[in-house]
Parts: sequence; C-alpha cells; structure tokens
Amino acid sequence: MNHKSCPDEYPISLVINGYEMAVFQLTKFDLEDWTYGYLFSEGFIQAANDIESIVINEDMGSIHVTLSAAFDEEQVFSKKKHYTAGCGRGVTFFSMTDVKNFDKVTSNQTYQLSYLLKKRSEFAQNSRFYLETGGMHGACIVDEEGNITIREDIGRHNAVDKIIGHALRNGLRPNRLVLLTTGRVSYEMLSKAAKFGFPVIGSRTAATKQAIQLARYLNIEVIGYLRGKMAMIYTAAGRVENDVNPEPLLERCFEGGNQPVELYR
Repeated sequence: MNHKSCPDEYPISLVINGYEMAVFQLTKFDLEDWTYGYLFSEGFIQAANDIESIVINEDMGSIHVTLSAAFDEEQVFSKKKHYTAGCGRGVTFFSMTDVKNFDKVTSNQTYQLSYLLKKRSEFAQNSRFYLETGGMHGACIVDEEGNITIREDIGRHNAVDKIIGHALRNGLRPNRLVLLTTGRVSYEMLSKAAKFGFPVIGSRTAATKQAIQLARYLNIEVIGYLRGKMAMIYTAAGRVENDVNPEPLLERCFEGGNQPVELYR
C-alpha cells in the first residue's frame, strides 16, 4: 500500500495598512503570490506596484501588507462579505452583481481541444503536492508557448489566487493565457478569472449555473470535465475547436434547457 502524507493548512491573518482583513486557511507556500493574487482579485490593487511592502511571518501566521496609496478602510471593510464554498474557505467582497460590472474579456486566441486535454494531463502529472498528499487543489496557467506554471493549495480559490499573483508579478498578458484548475468553477472562481482577464478557463470537474451565466455575459470560454478524451464546453465564445470528436453529443445543461452544452467523449 502506498502511504501519502497529509496536506497542510494553517490559519493566516491578512493585515492591510494595519487593519486585519480576515483569517484565511492556507497552505504555507507561495504566500507572496497568494497575497498579490488575492488583493488583485478583490480590487485592493490594480497592479503589482500598488504594493509597497509585504512582511510574511509564517511562525506568527500573519501577512502584513503596506499599499503604496491610501484607501478608505471603513468603506472597504463595511462591505458585505461573501464566504466562498468548498475547502480552505475564503472570503470575497464581490457579489454576482458586482462581477457583472467587470469588463468583458476580449481575445482572438483559439485552441484545439486536444491541446487543452494534453495540457490538463501535463498539469496533473506535475502537481507535486497533490501527488504527495492526494488532497491538494491546483491552478495552472498555460502561456502562448505552451509552458505551464502550477500553484497548489488546500483551497481551490487560494490556488487560483496564487497563480494570478504569479502572473501579475511577472507581467504576463492575460489574453494570451489559459487558466486550468482542479476545482469546481463557481461564481467566485469565475470572478477571479474575469478580473484578471483570462479568456479560457478549464476544469477537471463541473461549473455551476451561476458561473456559466457570468461567463457567457463576460465572454469567457468555460470547459468542464476536462480529462482523458472527455470535455464539456459550457459556453460559445468560439475559442475552442473540437478536433477530438467531430460529432459532439448535445446535452441540456442545468441552466434552464434552452442552451445546449457540447459534451465530447
């Protein structure tokens, strides 16, 4: 029998300009990427240079951030918090109504389905901490040269924040990237992808009805059940070409029955 180690999670307090924002359950690696990604996803920063300094104290379980510009703490922290679903629970200040006001994503980049399936396989084979523990989520970006970069965490949304933070810190152009995730694509996951500007997001599992509605409105291509030779394309942005099965099965999604979903297997 193969024995795997247990995945780690720790309570870590995020403090911005002296104000404690919340305590998050995080896996303690790539915390600087997470900090940049989370603050960007939540609208606290618009660019990497909006952060003046970050002090991470793993022993104390704290991340202290100083922003280069002042912000209205009372206005920000008085906003209603929305707690995210799933493991490593997080918090977002964006409602679905807020997300609908994000800029629509524009990109003329297209991908073959076989290419995305291949990259999803590479992602799985190179997810070090999942392979060690069997209990970690991951997020991966595929750049225009086909290179992959992976970040992992106990929480699926934390992993996405980490990969967004990596992209932000390295000045990567979102309209030339694909975001892959191991977790369910829910509305807060879709909002993170939309805020950064990813034109394509793929998952090994499902997307929620709310995420699909937002994706269609914001012009983001969402692909679920991306595994083996199977995939479900929930949207119709025209960024994914089916070169795996020329005759997809059209199935009715849970979204209301009037828009068929293409299922390839």
